Amino acid sequence: MKRVVIVDGTRTPFVKSGTSYFDLMAYQLGEVAIKGLLKKTGIDPKIIDTVIMGTVISQSRTSNVARESSLGAGIMFETPCSTVTMACISANQAIASGVEKIMTGQADIVIAGGTDSTSDTPIQFKKEMRKKLFLAQKLKTPLEFAKFAFTLRPGDFAPDRPAVSEFKTGRTMGLDCDIMAKKFGIARNDQDVFALRSHQLAAKAEKEGIFDNEITPVEINGKKITKDNGIKGDAKIEKLTSLKPAFVKEEKGGTLTAANSSFLTDGASAVLLMSEEKAKELGLKPLAYIHSYAFTGCDINDELLLGIAYSVAKVLKRANLTLADMDAIEFHEAFAGAVLTNTKCLADENFSKTKLGYDKAVGAVNIDKMNVHGGSLAIGHPFGATGGRLITTLANRLVREKGRYGILSACAAGGHGHAMILERYTN
Repeated sequence: MKRVVIVDGTRTPFVKSGTSYFDLMAYQLGEVAIKGLLKKTGIDPKIIDTVIMGTVISQSRTSNVARESSLGAGIMFETPCSTVTMACISANQAIASGVEKIMTGQADIVIAGGTDSTSDTPIQFKKEMRKKLFLAQKLKTPLEFAKFAFTLRPGDFAPDRPAVSEFKTGRTMGLDCDIMAKKFGIARNDQDVFALRSHQLAAKAEKEGIFDNEITPVEINGKKITKDNGIKGDAKIEKLTSLKPAFVKEEKGGTLTAANSSFLTDGASAVLLMSEEKAKELGLKPLAYIHSYAFTGCDINDELLLGIAYSVAKVLKRANLTLADMDAIEFHEAFAGAVLTNTKCLADENFSKTKLGYDKAVGAVNIDKMNVHGGSLAIGHPFGATGGRLITTLANRLVREKGRYGILSACAAGGHGHAMILERYTN
């Protein structure tokens, strides 16, 4: 099979829901990311074989958001575009799908990534009202409309408000993580310290211009948005520890707060993938090879956010590598408690033997190699786009730090997980 390389990647600034991108739709953010990638790499849009984007907050008018984003960015009508969804690893799935198309010879050049706008979440009526409105499409006469009006009740007009919760259990991810953190003994203070670290490292990276090479500005009414707006470099541990738990009351053992949980975010990302042969033909020097990747599922009742542990264990075994071989690590920070639980499980011999199929502990994660420029707790987490940020940051880190292998991983709703190993391009 063909070997796949990452040529480059970019993203919009990630901003808090309801702020800078309040008037934009997700496809517009995706358009900016794709257009920025085309400009950054100089690639001719005419030779793109396909575009695949991930999303979670889907709009009925732009359900295939990849197509709308691509056409707006200048991709040809002849280029097929598709949209995938897999909760927080939607962009990861989009990228993996692009990799598979190149590996099997169905494509040579793929743009993959994701976009989401929680600011533009569709708000609909409840099921009973939707049924009434559906049947009302058949009404024709004034009398029929009058009779229909008398069937409506005030309660019918109450919106069916969206919630970030698990469909099967009805629990929010924050509640699930709180339960998990308590089960595995993850202390509140450790979560707050980890969250503070994320903000401090992200602020340092921003100040040093690390993100400048990865961000494509978004222009709105003549004003350019150039930076993420959730990073708090001046955060103090005293402030973090003073916050009340957000999901489970403190007296009942709650440890997750607004500060040690990722916030609702808007943004988009895009990555340029190619076969190694095509990159050489075009005279491009890639950042990294796609070495291996894995997707996993786990029990949604008490392991919902353990996708990192399961997928990391699986991809390392598949690649015949260890955590000690990884020079750079990028883990999605859905919650500080989730990251700390997953790293604890990977280092635990009993969990590794009973759950991960190893005969010893998978291994300890070197914190000095993990998320050295901050993570989702500070930068933000647009559900469908984070995977593109992770792979772009990891590839750039391998080049900048002259490492050989790097691993990225993320958990997702539905009890899913994804992990991917990159190898720095040296040819």
